[in-house]
Amino acid sequence: MTATAANHPADTHTDASGSSSPTRDIALVAAFAALISASAYVGAIPVGSAGVPITLQTLTVMLAGCVLGPVRGFSAVALYLALGAVGLPVFAEHSSGVGVFSGPSGGYLISFPLAAALAGFLVKYVARDRRTRALVVFACSITASILVIHVLGVLGMKLYFDVSLREAITYDMPFWIGDVVKTSLVAMIAAEVHRAFPQLLQRD
Repeated sequence: MTATAANHPADTHTDASGSSSPTRDIALVAAFAALISASAYVGAIPVGSAGVPITLQTLTVMLAGCVLGPVRGFSAVALYLALGAVGLPVFAEHSSGVGVFSGPSGGYLISFPLAAALAGFLVKYVARDRRTRALVVFACSITASILVIHVLGVLGMKLYFDVSLREAITYDMPFWIGDVVKTSLVAMIAAEVHRAFPQLLQRD
C-alpha cells in the first residue's frame, strides 16, 4: 500500500449504501421514478370542486427527496415526469402526454421535482445528522410541501379554472389532511433509511 493510500483510505472505500457508486445512483433514481409511477395508480380518487385526484404520488415524491437528497431526488421525479410527457400512462388515472401539464393538476405535477429538491436540501443541509429523527424529517418534508406543492398547485388551478385565488385555495384544502398523514409516513421511512445508511447522502 502506498503512503497516499494509507493516509486516505476513504478515497477507495465504497460504503454499504453504495453512495460512492454512480451506477447505484442511477439505479436509485430509476427505482424511485418507477415507485412514483406506481403510486399514481393507488387511490386516484377525485376530490373537491376541482376534481384533482388524491393519490400516493406526494408520498413517493417527497420520499425521493428526503431519502435521495436534492439532486437524485429531483432527477427521479424529473424522470417520472419525462416518461409521462413522452406518452407512457404513468400519471393519475392512466393519463399521459404534455397536455396533462396544462390541466387542473398541472401545477402539482410541475411542483413535484422542485419540492423533492427542496425537501432533499433541507434534510441534507439543515437537518444534517438529525435526519435520523422522524420529527425533523417531517418538518423538512412538510415545509417543502407547503412552500412548493400547495403554492404551485393552487396557482395551477387558479389559471386553469380562471377563478379567484381564494377559491383556488378552497380547491386545495381537501388535500391537506392526507398530506399530513403521508408526510408522517415519509418521515418515519426516511429516518429509518438514514439510520441504516448514514452515508446515503454523501454524494448528492
